[in-house]
Amino acid sequence: MQFTTFMDAALDEARAAAARGEVPVGAVVVKGGVVVARAGNRTREMNDPTAHAEILAIRAACAAAGSERLAGHDLYVTLEPCPMCAAAISAARIGRLYYGAADPKSGGVAVGARVFSHPQCHHVPEVYDGIAAGEAENLLRAFFAGRR
Repeated sequence: MQFTTFMDAALDEARAAAARGEVPVGAVVVKGGVVVARAGNRTREMNDPTAHAEILAIRAACAAAGSERLAGHDLYVTLEPCPMCAAAISAARIGRLYYGAADPKSGGVAVGARVFSHPQCHHVPEVYDGIAAGEAENLLRAFFAGRR
């Protein structure tokens, strides 16, 4: 079986988030090669600090699956998940996490809290980083440069 990335779909969600004035982060949940949920950041729009792309996509995928567990699902996200999102990924039992840009300031996977390395973490997904990292970084840089 050949690997197929769904990061382009996550990048589309990130671009849509930026167009709404949100930090450009996008996420898609995939099962069996089919996108079952997609979302971009909506924290400002929803006045909700938990409305990160990953959380919204996981909520939609759980609703579609009729379960709080997403075994056999993959998550593609344009930016390294924060600690809150990493904990949600673990709780949902996501099988594989693919992310683009590293987040040295707020990451929760490879830097910072490193949620998946804690003994209290009950499920650790397979993690693949750097997928389309350059494009994800460019979206973030352009967004924040326009705000300064």
